[in-house]
Amino acid sequence: MSNNIKMLSEMERYEIINVNDGEKYNALSNNDIVFDEEGNLKLLVIHMQSSKFSFFDKGSEFLEIPWEYVKKIGSKTIILDVEEDMIKRSKL
Repeated sequence: MSNNIKMLSEMERYEIINVNDGEKYNALSNNDIVFDEEGNLKLLVIHMQSSKFSFFDKGSEFLEIPWEYVKKIGSKTIILDVEEDMIKRSKL
């Protein structure tokens, strides 16, 4: 296996950082990746939990970031470069 190939299971603990604004998100294992019909990476869905205690949580917010804004997958991080207006927000 080439050193450039990374298994999704290896990336579970990678921290997600947006270099555009310095925002740090949960590790990949707490979020989702959406694939299109052909199996190409389409979206990174980030779960933003407003409270550490779920019974105090008034709902969860999700950020949908198009995969084109993933700029680099490093040894322990996933680097995004996305401006706020390109992030779709939704509440559950």
